[in-house]
Amino acid sequence: MKKKITLQDILINYGIIIVLVLLVVFTGIMRPTFFTWRNISSIMLNVAPRFIIALGVSGCLITKGTDLSAGRAVGLAACISGTLLQKADYSGRFALTSGLPNFGSWWVLIVLLISMAVCAIFGLINGVVISYLNVPAFIGTLGMQLIVYGICLVYTNATPIGGYRNDYTGVATGKLFDLLPYLFIIAVIVGIAFWFLYNMTPHGKYMYAIGGNPQAAEVSGVNVKKTLIAIYVLAAMMYALAGFLLGAKAGGSSVNMGQGYELEAIAACTIGGVSVNGGVGRVTGVLVGVLVFELLKSALQFLGVETNYQYIVQGFVIIVSIALDIRKYIQKK
Repeated sequence: MKKKITLQDILINYGIIIVLVLLVVFTGIMRPTFFTWRNISSIMLNVAPRFIIALGVSGCLITKGTDLSAGRAVGLAACISGTLLQKADYSGRFALTSGLPNFGSWWVLIVLLISMAVCAIFGLINGVVISYLNVPAFIGTLGMQLIVYGICLVYTNATPIGGYRNDYTGVATGKLFDLLPYLFIIAVIVGIAFWFLYNMTPHGKYMYAIGGNPQAAEVSGVNVKKTLIAIYVLAAMMYALAGFLLGAKAGGSSVNMGQGYELEAIAACTIGGVSVNGGVGRVTGVLVGVLVFELLKSALQFLGVETNYQYIVQGFVIIVSIALDIRKYIQKK
């Protein structure tokens, strides 16, 4: 016999989403321009890279971990990509890379792969520290956050980077058939790939098994350490992709790009049903969570809420979403 769904269950499972949807509707009524195609398109472009970051974080959360180095990895990737894709005749070009062979003519895809490879190294270290040294993910990735930030400061000397080539910025500003932004298409492709990975491959099954009970998963023949390392490496590569795209979208980058994005990603995942207690989460839920979080920020801006107060509201949403997730976990037990 199925359990009867009560109002309390609905509020615990969907309370945050319901409140934010009501806020969006209210904003649309008070500010009719909120639902214009221009604003919707802007929200889509903001959602795309953050969705990719959240997908990376989701694997960590599903296995009862987290990754607090995500935002700084995004910033590092943006800076690496930017320094390698500046115009050759740009007066303020980055000194360290301007002397490289064929500078100014590097393929955009090659630079993306370089950024992903660099970030993958940090993801590998995260995975090894967490799986082999048994360091809690919170502590291990917090330390990596500082390491990556420090390396980015040393690499760039805290200097803002600009003067990007058109073929790089075009990745974010271009549109297919003058309709669908490339940024949106890339996010959709990544989302489909993650859905397939999570639902149709042994890796996905192992990931959920580890999140449910790592000891039982190991007894069942799952290589827990190898799977965890793969999850954190893949996550870091997604941060690099997002940083690459964010740099192209902004037309410039700095060491502070991506700061705090890991918290937004964790909150979005939790809102979308990815449990911090492990073993639960879907790609579609991650998309919903990111979309809801971006709609919240856009609604607050349209309502004229000061930026300082927006941070307070976002922090409150993060706390409530985590609290509700823990409440759901307690109820299941």
